[in-house]
Amino acid sequence: MRLLSISMRSGVQPIVETGGSRPRLLITFLLMLLIALPAMGQGGSARAADLFWDKAEPAYLPDTLRMSWAEARAQVIVAQMDDEELLSQILMLGYPGSKAPAELLEWIARRGLGGIKVFGRNAEDSVALAKATAEFQGAALGQELSIPLFVATDQEGGWIRHVKGKSSESPGNMAIGATASTKDAYLTGFYLGRELRALGISMNFAPVLDLATVPESSIIGPRAFSDDPALAARLGIAWARGSMAAGVIPTVKHFPGHGATALDSHGILPKIEIDKSTFLRRELYPFEQAVRAGIPAVMSGHLAFPSISGEEPASLSRGMIEGLLRERLGFKGLVITDDLYMEGALDGAGILETCLKAIRAGNDMLLLSSAPAEDGALWKGLLTALRNDERLRKTVEVAVRRILTLKLAYLRGIDRESLIPDPAEVERLLPDAEGQVFFADLARRSASIIGRQAELPFAPQGLVLIAAPFGEFIALGKERYPTARGFTFSFRPEHEAKPEELEAFKKALSGCAGAIVCVANRAGMQFATLAHERGVDVAIVSVLSPIHAAHSPWSKAAIAVYHYAPACLEAGLDVLAGSLKPSGRVPLADHLIR
Repeated sequence: MRLLSISMRSGVQPIVETGGSRPRLLITFLLMLLIALPAMGQGGSARAADLFWDKAEPAYLPDTLRMSWAEARAQVIVAQMDDEELLSQILMLGYPGSKAPAELLEWIARRGLGGIKVFGRNAEDSVALAKATAEFQGAALGQELSIPLFVATDQEGGWIRHVKGKSSESPGNMAIGATASTKDAYLTGFYLGRELRALGISMNFAPVLDLATVPESSIIGPRAFSDDPALAARLGIAWARGSMAAGVIPTVKHFPGHGATALDSHGILPKIEIDKSTFLRRELYPFEQAVRAGIPAVMSGHLAFPSISGEEPASLSRGMIEGLLRERLGFKGLVITDDLYMEGALDGAGILETCLKAIRAGNDMLLLSSAPAEDGALWKGLLTALRNDERLRKTVEVAVRRILTLKLAYLRGIDRESLIPDPAEVERLLPDAEGQVFFADLARRSASIIGRQAELPFAPQGLVLIAAPFGEFIALGKERYPTARGFTFSFRPEHEAKPEELEAFKKALSGCAGAIVCVANRAGMQFATLAHERGVDVAIVSVLSPIHAAHSPWSKAAIAVYHYAPACLEAGLDVLAGSLKPSGRVPLADHLIR
């Protein structure tokens, strides 16, 4: 088995080979014996041996055997867990507000928990977030088995940034695709990860390995590195390695690929009608490469591929999880579902039924955006099923062994206190100073011309109107075009501009020689088109998917910057003003953007 190994003590380690299966089984058996003997000597108090944190790991254990050691120890710990502890370990739960709820802390202290999910609603205040994660992790470490939590979030960079507050804004994945640089991908994962670790977050649901197959999608769009499977794989693996170097476990998503649909699995089950050949060479390729590189975790997506696995979502399909991901690709790590309260998973069913399907499909952890009641119907239903279905129980035990193996290999570190953040340090550590410099530089290097050419600098002979859904764009534009006037329009609706705003824009164009339009979606592009139809010279700064500004040969210049972070807006305007030469390349197939 190939393993991308990481120790919290020494940072990133090389990809190594653990050898053939027979020697590895013997090694695992010997390690299990080494681990189990001290516990057996404790008699009835074996649980007091603190098997997660004691120092039984030999100091001389080479990296090639570290995962075997973790697997062996995980098996011994699982044998000591009761039903409630086993079931709790496969759950990752969300919570409301900015504080750690007392009921959830009680749940953790009573029976442990697999993980906590941090959503945007929890993360506006960075200091409050650090206090909450410290409380959650402290409760877990105070529980009898002292098994730490995975504390996870979605910090992809760019458009998707659940942890806001004092964290950095980065240009995002498609900007990395525009530079095609593995170094840029690695450092993005590293700097975002370093900020997360300062907040007590140890797992990131990133990088995205979905492709920009439908680049106008408002679901994936610039969250993808590219529509090219090879480029997406190369950059995604580098991003993941950077995250691991910062001490944060990466989780590639959304297996087996969300890029070929514009539908949102939060509200519907998307059905992707492609044949098996296309699926294997396109959607599956980045995930296959990530598995080969030793990625530790994968998120399963709520997407149906009728020609591949029928009408059910991949996240609930045993053929997709056990058959394709485990058996065909050989993935040995952790599989976690996307939120099971999403309609793409529920599809009219109840949450208990959906959770049981997810377990039986082969997922190791169930993500629930809202924590169920500590002893409510969902918990009781799952616990009853665990106790009455021996096959289900064995499936859960296997899942918990994988969870504990990952926790032992990646979270054990020097001591348990290293997992608890210091809220007093947040002001000093966030935003990451080195990361700020890097992200600003990446924003400038990734700026790209859309189409074949651009007339730069953009310098109309007369009054310029700067139009955008973001006030900051207008303010920054006026710094470069001091005599310009501004016009603000709505970011939403995304597909059709408001008629009254188009009419007001038409009037604002009166007397203007040029217009600079910030385009974030199809509605924004309607303002640029209207300016052209009124005989005004038009320049476009595209801030999300560049596809909306493609096929506009009438524009004097169309520049892609891939995100509306201030550094990206500045880069786009500097290109128009002539103070920055664009060096990025739009990472989409030529026929899509020419």
